[in-house]
Amino acid sequence: MCAQYCISFADVEKAHVNIQDYIHLTPVLTSSILNQVAGRSLFFKCELFQKTGSFKVRGALNAIRGAIPATLEGKPKAVVTHSSGNHGQALTYAAKLEGIPAYIVVPQTAPNCKKQAIQAYGASIIYSEPSDESREKVTRRIMEETDGIMVHPNQEPAVIAGQGTIALEVLNQVPLVDALVVPVGGGGMIAGIAVTVKALKPSVKVYAAEPLNADDCYQSKLNGKLTPNPYPPETIADGVKTSIGPNTWPIIRDLVDDVFTVTEDEIKYATQLVWERMKLLIEPTAGVGVAAVLSEKFQRVSPEVKNVCVVLSGGNIDLTSVTWVKQAERPAPYQPVSM
Repeated sequence: MCAQYCISFADVEKAHVNIQDYIHLTPVLTSSILNQVAGRSLFFKCELFQKTGSFKVRGALNAIRGAIPATLEGKPKAVVTHSSGNHGQALTYAAKLEGIPAYIVVPQTAPNCKKQAIQAYGASIIYSEPSDESREKVTRRIMEETDGIMVHPNQEPAVIAGQGTIALEVLNQVPLVDALVVPVGGGGMIAGIAVTVKALKPSVKVYAAEPLNADDCYQSKLNGKLTPNPYPPETIADGVKTSIGPNTWPIIRDLVDDVFTVTEDEIKYATQLVWERMKLLIEPTAGVGVAAVLSEKFQRVSPEVKNVCVVLSGGNIDLTSVTWVKQAERPAPYQPVSM
């Protein structure tokens, strides 16, 4: 693997050893109805069943377990991060296992269920404005006040390597997989997955999926340079509002085969379809990947890409705020679903 990347496949292998006894081997499920809609064989990697309700615990555990021996004076005094919710829960859980206080900077717009879960795991919450700049500014202040170490939600190499363990599992669980579809926000998950897939089975495609309203990954690939969202995006997929960053961008630039953007209506429809047909309570961020494989653009992907694994990234949804269900009408390109 090219030395210009912040991680190698060896880092993913090491992460697997570090965390395998502390995480669930999440199942891969299928749905004949969704296969019918997509026109392909779909496989769903169910990270909504992971500890803390999302894939994020993989990276958080790897980062925390790696930080302990690297600190000359023992455990860090505190760990600090900013998060829309899932990474905050995961980092708090991982830190609690080691008896380390956690301080999580959370945008005021984060879902209530995620805020409450972070507090339930024992972290201190500090609120910020929803912009990346505000989150980072408040995080720096808290680091100074607590003398804590920063565990970035998507640019920390140990976090990226931890997320890459998803691909190790998928390649074993679905040996004939032709492509993985991964929601992208900051890019930690897809970067780790891409490094792993291209090291073990380069012929397998790695596709990113993101909201049209937060399409910095698509714009970056289009422009050939890192192109962050110019302002805080408005999307129902709260877990992918952040932009890709300097550590994830080179991997995405070189190893991600394509980026699929989806509308808010497509995300809503796909999320509700999984709820109703698969009985899986995914959050809308996980619905982004499903929306991508059901999209009109994905129909133009080569028919040789038959077996497609979609990473269902998490299931931390605030049910009291689901006011959009009645608005989740089927977008035009989708065909009616029959039994």
